[in-house]
Amino acid sequence: MAQERFPVVWLSKVAVVTLPVEIDIANADQVRDDLLSTLNRGAATLIVDMGGTTFCDSAGVNALVRAHKRATANDAEMRLVVSAQAVQRVLDITGVGHLMDIYPSVAASLAGADQAGLDEKASPLYDGYHAALADPDDKAAQPG
Repeated sequence: MAQERFPVVWLSKVAVVTLPVEIDIANADQVRDDLLSTLNRGAATLIVDMGGTTFCDSAGVNALVRAHKRATANDAEMRLVVSAQAVQRVLDITGVGHLMDIYPSVAASLAGADQAGLDEKASPLYDGYHAALADPDDKAAQPG
């Protein structure tokens, strides 16, 4: 299995993958491979953090759609975090905006993933995500 290139934070069965500023033909295959690898590792919910992504071309959209198909086949949920209007527009034009749930922040997507339906700031997943960011070597945040 190839080494994952993009950061992944695990919170039980929720995985948050942070994607780069630009997703295009040069890195779309790696994006796809990392998302599929994360799903194959048992993510029940895959949060794709594109909050810092300002450009996504058709190769990037294809990578997202392929990952969504795998998530569906694995009975997993895939959520996108998008903040750039240009990226949101590409997703809307291609129909991806109707295919997947899109959130304005990782906190909002984690609150949506929280079974208790708590406020995003009170969510145990939100707290766990920030703790994992503070200590990326914390083995408790890893799957398995």
